[in-house]
Amino acid sequence: MEYGLVVRWLAAYLSIGALSLPVAAAAFSDIRGRGTAFAIPIGLATITVIGYLFGHLAFGLPALLAGLAVLAAASVLIGAPEERLWRHYVEIAAVFAVAFLFAVSIRAVSPAIAPLPLSAGEKFLDYGLLRSLLRSPALPPEDMWFAGETVQYYYGGQMLTALLATLTDTAPRYAYNLALAGFYAALVTAAYGLAGAIAADHGAPRRLAAAVAAFFIGIASNLHTAVRTAAWVLPSEILAVSPGVHPEPELLSWTPATFSYWDASRVIEGAINEFPLFAWLNGDLHAHMMTTPFTLLVAGLCYAYWRTPRTELTRRRGLLLATAPVAGVLAITNTWDFPVVGGLVFLTVAFAPADPAMLLPGPIRRRIPAPTDGRLGTELRRDGLALLAAAAMLGVGALLVVPFWLSSASTRSLGLFPPRSDLWPLIVVHGGFLLLFVPYLGGRLAGDTDGLDKQSTVVVTTVVVGAALALIGGFAALALFGPLLLAAWLALRQRADTGFETLLMVAGIGLILIVELAYVVEPHQQGTGLERLNTVFKVYSQVWVLWGPAAGVVAARLFDPSSAFEAVDTPGWRWAGTALLSVAIVATGLYAGFAVPAHLGGDPVGSDGATLDGTAYVDATYPEEAAAIAWLDDREGQPTIVTAAPGGYRWEPGDGEGAAAPASLTGVPTVLGWMHEEQYRGSDPYEARLGDVTTIYEGDPGRQSELLDRYGVEYVYVGPAERARYDLTIEAHPRLTPAFEDDETVVYAVN
Repeated sequence: MEYGLVVRWLAAYLSIGALSLPVAAAAFSDIRGRGTAFAIPIGLATITVIGYLFGHLAFGLPALLAGLAVLAAASVLIGAPEERLWRHYVEIAAVFAVAFLFAVSIRAVSPAIAPLPLSAGEKFLDYGLLRSLLRSPALPPEDMWFAGETVQYYYGGQMLTALLATLTDTAPRYAYNLALAGFYAALVTAAYGLAGAIAADHGAPRRLAAAVAAFFIGIASNLHTAVRTAAWVLPSEILAVSPGVHPEPELLSWTPATFSYWDASRVIEGAINEFPLFAWLNGDLHAHMMTTPFTLLVAGLCYAYWRTPRTELTRRRGLLLATAPVAGVLAITNTWDFPVVGGLVFLTVAFAPADPAMLLPGPIRRRIPAPTDGRLGTELRRDGLALLAAAAMLGVGALLVVPFWLSSASTRSLGLFPPRSDLWPLIVVHGGFLLLFVPYLGGRLAGDTDGLDKQSTVVVTTVVVGAALALIGGFAALALFGPLLLAAWLALRQRADTGFETLLMVAGIGLILIVELAYVVEPHQQGTGLERLNTVFKVYSQVWVLWGPAAGVVAARLFDPSSAFEAVDTPGWRWAGTALLSVAIVATGLYAGFAVPAHLGGDPVGSDGATLDGTAYVDATYPEEAAAIAWLDDREGQPTIVTAAPGGYRWEPGDGEGAAAPASLTGVPTVLGWMHEEQYRGSDPYEARLGDVTTIYEGDPGRQSELLDRYGVEYVYVGPAERARYDLTIEAHPRLTPAFEDDETVVYAVN
């Protein structure tokens, strides 16, 4: 086990946070803890956006130094933090360290950066991007799966990992897993700090809210395992006691011995419903995981705006403007998260006590009509101005990373009305949060019946009837979340003591409903029933991140009912809140109770003990190619190679499935790699290269020479996958000489 690297990376993260403390204190001066929980995300976001912009001139060490210099300069200009702030940071550092070491312990027993059959997911994509970036003298990096062209994918998270690897002088095979642990710890810490600050403002137990938020973000799962455990414990006759109820056979046959950590992520048919613990157990260094601390940083900035007095106009403008560079970070790291900044800004400006018109310059503000007595007119005025603020922040954020839109962003169209989710899977996926949110919102509105005027009563009645009709009409998500959305909206509008946690609920509900109506079109999935698979996957990860801190605050307020409900301070209410919280924690914690011990058992493939070496498995599992890949890895720069194509999610050379391993594990670009390139670039360019690769391996010498020259191929890789897939003629080509030879793999140099 590489304990020295663990200490080095932990020290690096905490040092970045310490360097960022003055900036965090200035941004979050009005909230509990003065933003210390966001110090590390602020530092990482600064390094990312400055490193990205400077990286177009020179990437690597120069880009890293530019990011650190800007961060240090900002901290010096603001001034040294006071002693009290350091005390807050000690608590945050302890939380970060615990979360970091927990994630390290998971990765150390399953570190393999591998596709099927050894592992699963997008690890080759993520690691290939990291290796390509480390080979790149400037941004954007060359695509390791489409040689000669720039990457058509968001790569900000892998870019930040490359900069951290440079900072700590760490080989990429270790940096991959250590960066994963750092993103996890930054997410848990940000949730801890945000929930604690909101709860403290309500007079609810701060540390309870923070701990529950950290639990929901870092440990909790959906109710899939709880439902199966209940079915295993209860007699099957009870499950089918109601007429027409027929439990699925898999549910009835489930036992703890058949548990798989994978199943809970595939509850909704035709979709992926991941949650953080699953993602880190699976171990992809993937975009939707690396943006999570930055999404909460935006939420924290919005909360600081929410808390800022109306009279502090400059500060409120500055806080909104601070969301723009974070939006830029989200755009280049996981473009799916970019619109969430707009959604959070919109909701914050619309519901914050201050008049949104005050954000505008004086001459424009004086032209805006004043609020009217009519509720609808006032609502439209606030929402319109809030929408303008959100669009402005997204525009500024997009301009900050304009090279990304011009070079690396891939464009896809939007589709409408995909297959919708059924009611029961929605309850299973979101039920852990609903256990807390429903009684919380219901109790707050029920205790304020005098504040509900006739118009509100009509609206409530209409929505309830509409929800029933939606359920009958097959729109289960609207039936389930429509009333909850209305309750949260009314609470925000009519209860002055409604907190930011309710706004986070509204944001999550909005995302859930959006994916029932629209999706990003993936041409290869049309007509398969998987049209919105990727859309739900990426959007639901954001829902979990927004709802985790909200759940912590709600739990603390239910535990201490006097902070949530007027004239409620009896032992009975406290016991009820405690019981509800206990049920939610047990139900959502069962998955971790099965999955974490299962992951911690045994040694990683290719190692005699725990290790963070993500490529240790290669020598043990693929000895016929390991030496050739290591030889390629020693080449300088980015020489172009050609390998079997297309690669996919499997590395089984005997079946011709090479998974583009030489390119993915080294960052040396190949003419064509994984099938993802068809999504990024379209069918025609993809099919053209696919045919050219086949010709290179089994065509006539003249055509082979033409294609080798066209793509600038310097090495031709001939391993087990190439021998299984092609009727090889390339080995007899007069321009090829062996540069590396092993028993089953030869790498030819092109003269």
